[in-house]
Amino acid sequence: MTRMNEMARDLGKALARTEEYQTLKRTVSGTADDRELAEMRTELEALEGQIDAALRAGNEPTEEVKSGYEGALERLQVSAGYQRLVSAQANFDKVLYKVNQTIQEGIAEGGESRIILP
Repeated sequence: MTRMNEMARDLGKALARTEEYQTLKRTVSGTADDRELAEMRTELEALEGQIDAALRAGNEPTEEVKSGYEGALERLQVSAGYQRLVSAQANFDKVLYKVNQTIQEGIAEGGESRIILP
């Protein structure tokens, strides 16, 4: 394994130990037991299947299917479990964004260096 791969693996391990990742992991696990979210997800998947089938057949989905999908999506988005999941994901995404910014700064600095590593 190259040194770069080792550093990437170490970064991944460090990210997994952040509070933001641990919160996201707990939140995702918690949603697996949330019956309300599971029912909404099942409903949305069924409606998505109907929409997909209509579109593949070259038809527009019915108004009933469209409004059902919009209603189900709206109920999902306002549910507490979904809000917790979105919040946890957004917080971890901020950590990843900061890490990526730091990596980009390192690349810029490294690109200016005259030393080439094997």
